[in-house]
Amino acid sequence: MSYLTAIMQVTARNQGLALDNMMLKTTILNIEKPKDLAERPEDGAYIHGFFLQGAKWELGRGQDQGNLMDMIPKELYPELPVVWITAIEKTKQVKIGFYECPVYVTTARGGTYVFTAGLKMESEEPDADLYWILAGVGLFMQPE
Repeated sequence: MSYLTAIMQVTARNQGLALDNMMLKTTILNIEKPKDLAERPEDGAYIHGFFLQGAKWELGRGQDQGNLMDMIPKELYPELPVVWITAIEKTKQVKIGFYECPVYVTTARGGTYVFTAGLKMESEEPDADLYWILAGVGLFMQPE
C-alpha cells in the first residue's frame, strides 16, 4: 500500500495537486510478460503478478484494452497481464464500463484488502458490474 501511496504522492507533487484529491487508476496492458516492456513509464509503475478469481481477462486487439470475461472451467486463478498503475484526480475518474474490483494480498480476502482496481468490462450498461459482483470477482497478489 505504501508503494501505491508513493505513486500518488509523486504525481501530486509533479502536477501541483492535493494528495487528498488523488486516486489510483489501473490500465491493463496487452502485454503478458514484463520482459516484453521496453522502458519504464513516465508516470506511475508497471506491476505484474496479479491473479483473478471468478473471471478471466481477454486481451485486447491492437491498442484496444482488453476486458473481463467469464472464467474458463478448471482455471481457478488466471494471471492478469501487466498492469499500469497511475494516479489521477478523483474528478477525472471514469466509472461507466468499469468494474471496481477489490485487490487483496491473499485469497483469504478480509483483512488483506489493499486497494480497488478499475477493470474494463465488455458492456457499458449501468448495471453490468452487478454480474461481476455476484460472481465474487477479485484480484489477488498470491494465489492459493
